[in-house]
Amino acid sequence: MAVFEHTRSVDGVRFGERASGLFATLIGAVIAWNDKRVTRDALYALSDRELDDIGLSRGDLSDI
Repeated sequence: MAVFEHTRSVDGVRFGERASGLFATLIGAVIAWNDKRVTRDALYALSDRELDDIGLSRGDLSDI
């Protein structure tokens, strides 16, 4: 009886596992980008006094 393996292994890792890892990494990057965007927008909405209360200035926001 012959056996045929239909999934190809590259360096011991199957393509499906590599693709799902890449997809998870991509989704993680998009989520991190969106979190930073939401935080930055919320900080830009604060007044200068509110920013001073939390120890930031308007010039610090570009670094965040």
